[in-house]
Amino acid sequence: MQNKESLTYNTERPKMQIPEYGRNVQKLVDYAVSLTDRGERQKVVNAIIKVMGELNPHLRDVEEYKPKLWTHLFIISDFQLDVDSPYPIPEREKLSGKPGKVDYPQSKIKIGHYGKTVEKMIDKACEMEKGEEREALEKYIASLMKRFYLTFNDTSVEDEVILDHLSKLSDGQIQLSDTSFLPNTNEILRSTGGTSNKSKSKSRSKGKNRNKNRKRH
Repeated sequence: MQNKESLTYNTERPKMQIPEYGRNVQKLVDYAVSLTDRGERQKVVNAIIKVMGELNPHLRDVEEYKPKLWTHLFIISDFQLDVDSPYPIPEREKLSGKPGKVDYPQSKIKIGHYGKTVEKMIDKACEMEKGEEREALEKYIASLMKRFYLTFNDTSVEDEVILDHLSKLSDGQIQLSDTSFLPNTNEILRSTGGTSNKSKSKSRSKGKNRNKNRKRH
């Protein structure tokens, strides 16, 4: 049975501006906002737009399909995203109404805590020619997968497990062996408010020592 302290409720997580796109898209957009290099931020945003479109193919039949995606993108970023848009950037004041409902994707997700967005990104990476750009994307996806894993499991994870999952999700097309680029587990847990197994073990040990001291007195 999972400990109560390791549970993360939706009410405790950061707010999603358009929940229908899912928490993974929200995290991708938040990551784009955090980038200081404008050129890199633009590349990431262009990739996010493609993912958003593929997650909701039914929107392609809707008039002004691409402008709608870009509008949703700026809403998801809470209008904090500074990038070049091929369409007029929407103003917060003019978007007082709620955005149209986006149907939840019905396709099966292979490994739940990674979400459909990661699977789409992996598919994109597999379509690319092998080279520095593809390798950079593969490493970024692996790093993102580790963050998602620890967000939903709130425990430590071997880096080799992440690379194994990446291999399985890509049907063996992505094979990484070096794990040195992956973010540190404790740093991720600190940023998400989680607790590592090591920290939990220390906490339990301290609790036992306190109980022993009380019995002696």
